[in-house]
Amino acid sequence: MKLSTLTAISPIDGRYAGKCTALRELFSEYGLMRYRLQVELAWLKHLAATAEITEVAPLSMVATAALEQIAADFTVEHAERVKEIERTTNHDVKAIEYYIKECFKTFPELARISEFVHFACTSEDINNVAYALMLKDARAQVLLPALDHLIDELAVLADRHAAQPMLAHTHGQPASPTTLGKEVAVFVARLRRQRAQFAAVPMLAKLNGATGNYNAHIAAYPDVDWPVFSARVLADLGLEPSPATTQIEPHDFIAEYFHALMRADTILIDFCRDVWGYISLGYLKQRPVAGEVGSSTMPHKINPIDFENAEGNLGLANAVMDYCAGKLPISRWQRDLTDSTTLRNLGVGIAHIVIALQSLEKGLGKLEANPARLAEDLEHNWEVLAEAIQTVMRRYGLPEPYEQLKKLTRGHHIDAAVLQAFIATLELPPAVKTQLVALTPARYIGNAREQALR
Repeated sequence: MKLSTLTAISPIDGRYAGKCTALRELFSEYGLMRYRLQVELAWLKHLAATAEITEVAPLSMVATAALEQIAADFTVEHAERVKEIERTTNHDVKAIEYYIKECFKTFPELARISEFVHFACTSEDINNVAYALMLKDARAQVLLPALDHLIDELAVLADRHAAQPMLAHTHGQPASPTTLGKEVAVFVARLRRQRAQFAAVPMLAKLNGATGNYNAHIAAYPDVDWPVFSARVLADLGLEPSPATTQIEPHDFIAEYFHALMRADTILIDFCRDVWGYISLGYLKQRPVAGEVGSSTMPHKINPIDFENAEGNLGLANAVMDYCAGKLPISRWQRDLTDSTTLRNLGVGIAHIVIALQSLEKGLGKLEANPARLAEDLEHNWEVLAEAIQTVMRRYGLPEPYEQLKKLTRGHHIDAAVLQAFIATLELPPAVKTQLVALTPARYIGNAREQALR
């Protein structure tokens, strides 16, 4: 059966393929080859720029341009050639090396130094840097822009509804009122914090040989400061050197990267569930979309499918990233191969995040407040003012304030008349009584508006 979006096993490449387009160039097999190629050529370029390595002459402008062209022009068709070579080598990194040497044949200056391609490198030197570049570009090009856009959308929502009173619910029960905007602002603040932590995760890599000691490098060129050389190559690629490694970079930074994303995902799952609940209560409405069907049998329904889809994909993302974060930092002795197949799935968790963020954006675009329903629930729950009244009674030394209000309100609804009649019996200063009588559930919102705007 021919592979297509209809026959793909994973919904990432099937049903949701259109939502993951930006990730294909980064996390596909082609993307991995493209990054490996960049690493190999960057290494060779720095060898040529090192005076102690006399066997590799400084590159001319023509040769430098040729290296850049080989990297920039790498297409899927070129990747097919690499796969063809791999069918003989049965080794993916070696196939990249041989592909580069093929490319060099048309450039005499490069052909003369072709044996310095992959010089003193182990395959893991190339692979770990390639994966670090993948994650770096995914963060800069896809994840941070998408997170920033979502946070901005939520901030606009918080600002728009900063003063919209809403009955709060603790333990699922009516509680001291808040505003719709302030509750959204809580998520804005939480996401901004995790966004900053995610952006600050250092991207680490290593180029130090078969067991991390520059053994072959020093044997060939003992006068070269190889740690400095390696750090220079990594810096040019926008990465930092991992301070100490075995054959593999320990992958701790990948765990940090994923854990930061997982925390942001968990916050978004919390948001999805809250919005789902507010839609169920009628506090939020979804604008109908022409042609959409909410149920195959119940024509009236507008289901919160975008928030449900986002929640499911965020959960899948966290499951994949949690496994990667727990597995990758563990390796038997200097290395085992269990990290290899795991690393090939780095894009899976990220793809589910990207799908979820697009679902959230779509859902938010259809969302609007329902002031009438919000006001109805506030008006039906005057007992939430018991907190304010008993607290004022405490200030003025009245006896058993909590117990009096508990007797008046616990377990049943009261209306304004009952509450105002109770206030009239209290020995409070007239001005204080007037303030309490004027209080309504919709006005009892503390500084929620100010928090939302801030």
